[in-house]
Amino acid sequence: MMQQYLRIKAEHPDTLVFYRMGDFYELFFDDARKANRLIDITLTVRGQSAGQPVVMAGVPVHALDTYLGKLIKLGESVAICEQVGEVGASKGPVERKVVRVVTPGTLTDAELLSERSDALLVSVVVQATRANSTRSPDSTPCALAWLGMASGTLGITECTQRDLGSWLARLQPAEVIYDRERVPPALLALMSQPRGTAFTARPSWQFDAGLGERKLCEQLKVASLKAFQAETLSLAHSAASALLSYAEHTQGRALAHVATLSVPRSSDLLDLPPATLRNLELTQTLRGEDAPTLLSLLDTCRTGMGSRALRHWITHPSRDKRVAQERHAAIDLLLNPPQLHQGQESLREALRQLSDAERITSRIALRQVRPRELAGLRDTLLALPDLRQRVPEGSRLLDDVHASLQPDPAIAERLLRTIAETPAVLLRDGGVIASGFDPDLDELRAISQNCDAFLLDLEVRERARTGIGNLRVQFNKVHGFYIEVTQSHADKVPLDYQRRQTLKNAERYITPELKTFEDKALSAQDRALAREKFLYEQLLDELQRHLGTLGSLARALASLDALAALAERASTQGWCQPEFVSMPCIEIDKGRHPVVEARLLESTGTAFIPNDCRLDANRRMLIVTGPNMGGKSTFMRQVALIALMAYMGSYVPASACRLGPIDAIHTRIGAADDLANAQSTFMLEMTEAAAIVHTATEHSLVLMDEIGRGTSTFDGLALAGAIASHLHDRNKAFTLFATHYFELTTLPEKHPRAANVHVEVAEAGDNIVFLHELQHGPASRSYGVQVARLAGMPPSLIRQARAALDTLETQQKQSDDQIDLFADMGASTSQGAGLPDVDVLLEQVSATPAGNMHTTSPAESATLTLLASIDPDQLTPREALDALYKLKSVITS
Repeated sequence: MMQQYLRIKAEHPDTLVFYRMGDFYELFFDDARKANRLIDITLTVRGQSAGQPVVMAGVPVHALDTYLGKLIKLGESVAICEQVGEVGASKGPVERKVVRVVTPGTLTDAELLSERSDALLVSVVVQATRANSTRSPDSTPCALAWLGMASGTLGITECTQRDLGSWLARLQPAEVIYDRERVPPALLALMSQPRGTAFTARPSWQFDAGLGERKLCEQLKVASLKAFQAETLSLAHSAASALLSYAEHTQGRALAHVATLSVPRSSDLLDLPPATLRNLELTQTLRGEDAPTLLSLLDTCRTGMGSRALRHWITHPSRDKRVAQERHAAIDLLLNPPQLHQGQESLREALRQLSDAERITSRIALRQVRPRELAGLRDTLLALPDLRQRVPEGSRLLDDVHASLQPDPAIAERLLRTIAETPAVLLRDGGVIASGFDPDLDELRAISQNCDAFLLDLEVRERARTGIGNLRVQFNKVHGFYIEVTQSHADKVPLDYQRRQTLKNAERYITPELKTFEDKALSAQDRALAREKFLYEQLLDELQRHLGTLGSLARALASLDALAALAERASTQGWCQPEFVSMPCIEIDKGRHPVVEARLLESTGTAFIPNDCRLDANRRMLIVTGPNMGGKSTFMRQVALIALMAYMGSYVPASACRLGPIDAIHTRIGAADDLANAQSTFMLEMTEAAAIVHTATEHSLVLMDEIGRGTSTFDGLALAGAIASHLHDRNKAFTLFATHYFELTTLPEKHPRAANVHVEVAEAGDNIVFLHELQHGPASRSYGVQVARLAGMPPSLIRQARAALDTLETQQKQSDDQIDLFADMGASTSQGAGLPDVDVLLEQVSATPAGNMHTTSPAESATLTLLASIDPDQLTPREALDALYKLKSVITS
């Protein structure tokens, strides 16, 4: 037995092997020790193998899913080794083989999968670079292939290494396989992060372009990939080669349910970099929680397949506005007054009764489907005629759904005849095939079910024949059927009774008639179960022919459920249909942040304060100022979310919305670091900002929140001004630029497509009230001290801060007066992009303890400011002489 185990283990060296032994799966040696460390199962030692004690640990067969779930969550892979031979059929151990390998990216078991998200397997490959190549690492070509084993989705794409992180952030894979000899640097960075993704190295020979193309053609049953516009994507073929080989290896069979291929390109989708997916909290909060997020707000789907479709729409919005417009048209039909209450709600109630046809279809293809899943599919198919009547027609999407909701009626009829109304959970328990379907099975069941009647009849007859009044005919699992007679009646026992067991006060016998019945009855149950398995396999064979039809049905149901959920949200939340135009613009009337609005109503009953946003060809940047807690970040995020929701095909939280072409949403928000990759908070901020200025176009939406705050005041102000100018002048992107640097509010004076806006605050003595309303023009103050007081800072600290602030403001005003006087005399004041320098005293005061503050005199401050404002290269000799006299007069005054 150990030789058999070691041979199997050698074929799966990097995988935990669950080796079936009777009612347990056993792990041996290092596997047992690892499982003990990971999930705390008990270690034991039994005998020796090759002179070494056999360390082992086991889990019960009935509890397999529980332990598998724990190991998969830890990123482990498990090979399930089953007994496939008959016990006692041959000498030596029972034949065993690995029937499947369970990995994080190849899950199909409903118990191990999240109902509302896919567990994707992704293959990544990078093009080999020549030693003398001058190509930038970021521009090195990469390719991805991905597979949803439980849904049957298959996709490939090519991109640059710079975009690799964005694709992985979109796909959120459960497992990534890669060439162990060519690991993309971008992937190495992701592997160092605690993302909950498993990474599996594969040998280079599996990443073969020619093999990948052949495998894709065989999988899709086509002669070439031209119809998918994928015939030239050789690098993607390499990734697909490893992907399909790995998937087939883990399942131990072909992937019959994978029959379609998607080939999205970066240019087809709205670019959502990882920072955007994180900062906008589309599917996870910044803390890594599932709610409150945009997905958690939108997802009122009645089925898991609808939820998964909606998640995909959020993370993969198309740039092509026609995709969104088709969904808007479908939502409009679902929202028609006649449909709203009678149609939509009854439609959603009908959807609630449906099973997850998508995953059931995949499990049928992999021959892993359970009886109750087939019963659920049967009930779903039987409910389709009623559901179809509730789906309105008049839009392309709903018309396609309508057509798909009438699959071959033979499928439902076959399931109805074959599967019992309420079958057992597992096939091995019996009771799966419906009565009346198979005469042989019915006969075998009748034998097992009529045991009691036969035994009672036999007991009556034997009592009459023998005259033994207390004679009993009974059964137990150890001795089978027997006739029990007490010792006091032993002399009445007939000659045809054969002694089976002697007890203290009784004897147990068996007769030829009872022995014949026993052989028939005990074998009937086993034969009935074997017959059920045979009939069940026949049913699966027949269902294989309908996988394409069932797959189309599942996609139609998922799309219908997602559209119905969006219609419900639009109706409940009071959202409007966005309008797409060809001119560049983002025009939003009374826009709201959908998640914040819902949370406010739920927790406090407070109404959200809406705000407008106007960006067009002549107004591309808004400098947003105002206090912390005033709503700057909320306003910026809501603009981005409204644009994203419109492009994914949802109605939006606004009274009106007009959008021009948008190709990307970039965000630089929040303070964080990446210590594992040696990136400080400021370094990470600059890295993300650099990515934006390199990639943003005139059709991009950019959110910049408090850029430059991670360094000194002068550095931060200089960088913030330069970045804002670059975005305005060169990228020409639609930009929302929130800042506490009031010096940046002068930027619109020399940048005509920029404008100032601020969030309004009402003052009442020392108190402030956040009005959350956006107004034109710059803010007058930051109110940082007031916000600190609201946060609970000690009163003494607040008094010191207020005194320091008053001193700074007085000195700044005096310096400004000196600058104005100097400017009136005609001196040059070149300030780099039109931004005045920040007062050097701001840093000095912030670094000086309150109560022991060294202050610079107004004359010194004015002198320093005047010196900083002079550009010697721009002065004529006469202006230089005037400047010297002016400096001397300021110093001596």
